[in-house]
Amino acid sequence: MPHMQDRAIETGAAPMTTARRELADRCRAVTESRWFALTVFAVILLNAALLGVETYAGLVARWQTGLRFAEHLCLAVFTVELLIRLGAHADRPRDFLKDPWNLFDLAVILTTFLPVVRENTTILRLLRLARVLRSARFLPQLRVMLVAVVRSLPGTLSFLLVGALLLYVYAMVGWVFFSREDPQHYGSIGRAVLTLFLLMTLDGIGDAVHTGLEISRWSLVYYASYVLLASFVLVNVLIGVVITSLDEARDLEREMEREAEREHRQPAGEDTELLLARITAARQALDDLERDLAGAGRPGP
Repeated sequence: MPHMQDRAIETGAAPMTTARRELADRCRAVTESRWFALTVFAVILLNAALLGVETYAGLVARWQTGLRFAEHLCLAVFTVELLIRLGAHADRPRDFLKDPWNLFDLAVILTTFLPVVRENTTILRLLRLARVLRSARFLPQLRVMLVAVVRSLPGTLSFLLVGALLLYVYAMVGWVFFSREDPQHYGSIGRAVLTLFLLMTLDGIGDAVHTGLEISRWSLVYYASYVLLASFVLVNVLIGVVITSLDEARDLEREMEREAEREHRQPAGEDTELLLARITAARQALDDLERDLAGAGRPGP
């Protein structure tokens, strides 16, 4: 009896597994097709164009019904796309949650249906604007750039801390030497920081140097050292951080592509393992049946 129950459970589970695999294969064939990617990308561009059109009050008043219908149509297409992508992971639901872009799409689309969000026009427009970022899914280079920006955030924060410290030190030195003669730019620590922040782009550095030379010749050393550290050293450090993050993002993209290729080859291996498991279960069932028949055929004492 236990063997019969196990076989019944395996028989019921097998069709369910097969159905999930068939659903995943069909949905995966759709998501990997070129027409699907082009359609979704076109809808993303349409959504971006609608956001731009809505900034013109005259056009909104004239085509309000059509714009509202187009916005609902875009949301419907994005919802269907998300459902198809979920179906493509029917056999492996956890893999859907491992992809950050899938989580981003899920959050952006599901949040739109919340009553509190739909009643707030500002949040709703920001969510619609976030859909434009979904175009990175279909543009590998843009996706690499966005990943590089995210990965460069820790290094960028360190750069900002060093830059803020440099600004503060030079602002205090500028306040000490130039506050009396040039209170418009160095009258307080706030004005000094603002002046040096604008000079970081080298815009107006010539006028600042001429004004400083009228006050003291040492101002040339002050501005030269500041330009060297702020405009050259720190900016090059930031560029180095971004380039390093870009290389890491490219390596990560290649690794994801190789992993996707391995996943495509995996179903065949899963079918083989399932077939071997069924053969083993069938052999075990035959052995049990032979033992039962042999035991029933023995004469009693």
